[in-house]
Amino acid sequence: MRLQMKQIIRSSRVPAWALLCTMLGAMPALAFAEGVPTVAVQSTASIGSYVLDGVIQATRQSTVAAQASGRIASFNAKAGDKVRAGQVLASIDDREAQAGVQRAQAQITQADAELRNARSQMERTRDLQTQGFVSRAAFDSANTQYQSAQAQRAQAEAGARQTVIAQGFTRVTAPMDGWVLQTFAQAGDLAVPGTPLLVVYAPQPLRAVVQVPASRSQAVRQAKQTSVMVGSGASGANQSITPLNRLEVPASDPVSQTTEWRMDLPAKEAAALLPGQQVRVSFALEANAAVARLLVPASAVVRRGELTAVYVAANQHFALRSVRLGADLGSQGLEVLSGLRAGEWVATDTVRASQPNAVPAAK
Repeated sequence: MRLQMKQIIRSSRVPAWALLCTMLGAMPALAFAEGVPTVAVQSTASIGSYVLDGVIQATRQSTVAAQASGRIASFNAKAGDKVRAGQVLASIDDREAQAGVQRAQAQITQADAELRNARSQMERTRDLQTQGFVSRAAFDSANTQYQSAQAQRAQAEAGARQTVIAQGFTRVTAPMDGWVLQTFAQAGDLAVPGTPLLVVYAPQPLRAVVQVPASRSQAVRQAKQTSVMVGSGASGANQSITPLNRLEVPASDPVSQTTEWRMDLPAKEAAALLPGQQVRVSFALEANAAVARLLVPASAVVRRGELTAVYVAANQHFALRSVRLGADLGSQGLEVLSGLRAGEWVATDTVRASQPNAVPAAK
């Protein structure tokens, strides 16, 4: 072989280095010509438990927004701060609100003066009418002016209360005892009514939330027992928490075709958990509630950052397709919740399948 290559190089007019590069460039095509091994996606009926990934959420969580517009004068909270109910978290420039309060107080003073004058006028007219010096109509007119002054006094008082309430809106307070989860503004920003400033949550109670595919909803409804598995403890085993109750939200996501299930957790067992923490939720299925599972070998799965995908064989080439994985069944393979159908073929050698000229091996 070496002798033949030397003869080819010597007889060729092309430079030796160019000929060698050409031959090396053709080697990948020759290497993959034999085809990439594939395996069919299998569907198996499973009875026992059905496990899904879930997340911890705070049952009491509030997005705090401003009720008044203006420049934020001070912002006294950051993510991770512990706050008390009623604590001032931010203050908005209230000079305009103070001017409104002063104007309302001046209107009350004016209304009081007009009310005193109207009362005196009504009392004098009443005495004169009793003595017969003025008519009944004059007394009725004075009495009407007095009642109008009373109404104006009440209106001015209501306006003053409204301005005081509006001034109170310039102080953003914590709605509950808890922790600051996230902030969206800082001192100097412009506050607009309805625009979120920060998120506050109460550490207790907590719940586990899981998205159940529509194809598994019926089996999950018939589950005899539900448990929430959290991380790994000191002994190496998962901590299992039995929820107080479980609730299926009566709505399905139109994109992912999943239904949200919420499970309230007991305070003692959930004391060490935090919102956003990942958990595993296990549903113990009834004996007659067999679930069809799609399985693929672990070697067929590609993990690139947050992307989980497989190479699907179609028309003598491979296409990278995103999938959602479920439980790891060990030697049986990985469960595929969405992205594949039973009977499709996937590559078991993902490195070779990623090459542009890769072709599936003959079945």
